[in-house]
This record gives sequence, structure tokens and C-alpha cells, in this order.
Amino acid sequence: MRRCLQLAEMGAGQVAPNPMVGAVLVYAGRMIGEGYHQRYGEAHAEVNCINSVSENDKQFIAASTLYVSLEPCAHFGKTPPCTDLIIKNKIPVVIIGCRDSFAEVSGKRIEKLTQAGINITVGVLEKECLALNKRFFTFHNQQRPYVILKWAQSSDGKITGNNSSRMLISNETSNRLVHKWRGEEAAILVGTNTALNDDPALTARLWLGKDPVRGVIDKELKLPAHLKLFDGSTETIVFNYLKKEDNGKLHYLQLNRQDDLLQQLLSALYEMQLQSLLVEGGTKLLQSFIDDGLWDEARIICNEQLTMGNGLNAPVLKNKALLREERVDTDVISFFGNASKQG
Repeated sequence: MRRCLQLAEMGAGQVAPNPMVGAVLVYAGRMIGEGYHQRYGEAHAEVNCINSVSENDKQFIAASTLYVSLEPCAHFGKTPPCTDLIIKNKIPVVIIGCRDSFAEVSGKRIEKLTQAGINITVGVLEKECLALNKRFFTFHNQQRPYVILKWAQSSDGKITGNNSSRMLISNETSNRLVHKWRGEEAAILVGTNTALNDDPALTARLWLGKDPVRGVIDKELKLPAHLKLFDGSTETIVFNYLKKEDNGKLHYLQLNRQDDLLQQLLSALYEMQLQSLLVEGGTKLLQSFIDDGLWDEARIICNEQLTMGNGLNAPVLKNKALLREERVDTDVISFFGNASKQG
């Protein structure tokens, strides 16, 4: 099952809105096949696993055990049901990491396999399997994207200098890592001031990966057209109070002044089938997500060799639970989970 998880993670950023899934086929203690869901719309993990079995080992498929990190699909989507493939190949034993809470498939596939006489075990490394697809499960269970907050700060807790001009706080290696993170998420968001002061492109250009859908909050449509966010290079959503309009890859989405802005924003992303959101700034926007409890994970990059003295304070993270820390040269990256959502 650990190998299933390793394989599944290789699909990060490529399979959404589907979950990441890995599968391994074992005969007499030997792995004779393995595969993972590589790209949305293409073959699922179970298909790639069975197809990877060599000609010499195909005779053993009907006497093997299939390990899969997530309950196999039982519905027709972009590809046929994997349960049918398992039954067709007469695989006698299936070990499943965790159930799928998605209503279309939850429990149906296990029932179908059991009715076909297949021996099923569920819950092997269940916690790890659930964590792997935290975006997928949050999206379907809470009807909103999985929200990740990210910012960089100095050793004395400042996010920018007094003049609000752009300052690179994290080092070059950490900056590349941030671009990797961008490529793993469905959407990215900044507020008006960050867009105006930093003029970010919000792409994954420093890493080999797809660009997220860009989002910016511009309530009164005051941002100038020359900003990189409006260059038409990738899908961009402007959340505002004045108009709804589509202009190529630039989409203006009108929100209601009387309703909660963040709730409307998250609901809109949910309707667009965007399963995860990386919030990059600024301080006011990040603090709004924190104060409303609308976050699942926070990644704080602290440059331990940089002291600003005067400047804008970083957001105050509440209800945090430290998950792990990593050192990247001069930076320490702290990963937090929302303590109110843990367990």
C-alpha cells in the first residue's frame, strides 16, 4: 500500500478533479504490475497496473492480490468502471486503502466486487490514503476547495517593508518550490493591493507544471490593464461587484455586495470544479481567511537571516497545528494544519 501511495502522488497536479490513485498487483509476494492515474481523462490506476503486467506474468493475474489506495470506481465517466475490469480479470483479492466519499461511487464498488465473489479488505493505511486526497475529499464533503494559505516573512514577522514595494523575502530555492506548489493546485488567489504593488504573474513558470487558474479580488475594477494578471496567458478570474463578462481567458465574475465575499468566492470555485485554492496574499486577504476559519493548511516561509524592523506585520495564524518543518538554506518552511479540522 505504501508503494500505491508513492505511485499515486506522481499524478499530483495532473488528475484533478479526479483523485490521485495508485495500484499494485502482487503474486506470491512479488509485484508483477503497478500503475497510477496519470492524467485526467486517461486510464485509471487499475487499468495501468494490469496493462503493465508482462506477457510471462499475465497467467498469474487471476491468482493475484490487487492493492489500490482508493476504492475502485463503479461508474461510467471519462473511462469505464475499474470494478468491471477487476471482475473481468478474475482477480480474487482486493486490498483497498480507503473508501471514496463521493456520492456517485461510495460503497457501490465494494458491494459490486463482493457480489462477484472477490475478497475485499478496506482500511489499510487509511489515514495516509485519506490525507493523500485531502483536496478531493474536502471538495466533495464540504462543497468548497481545499484552501492553502502561503506567505513569506522576515525573522521579525514582517511580510513587507514600510513602502509596500515588492521585496523578495524567501530565497531562490524556496521561490522555485513555491512555483512547484502552484502547479499542484487548481487555483491561486491574491487581493487588490498585492496585484497592484507586486504585479505577480501567479504562474508555475519556474517549475515544470501547469499553471493554476488565477484569481484576483478587484471589487471596484480599479486595477490597471497593464498588470501581468491581465496578459491573457492563462485562465484568470476577476472577482468584483460591478460586472459579469468573459473576454477570452479573462473572466469577470460578479459577486453580491450584501453577501459574504469569501463564501461567494469559494462557492464559485466549487461550481467551476476547482478543488484547491492557494492564497498568496496580501496580509488583509490572508487574515480574512484565517479569521473566518476558511483554511485547511498554511505554509509559512521564514527567512531567518532577514530582519526588517519596521514594516507590515505578517498575518496572525489562529487554531494552528504544526505538521512539519523543512529548512531550505536560509529559510525555514513551517507547514500547519487547521487545528479545528484535525482528526
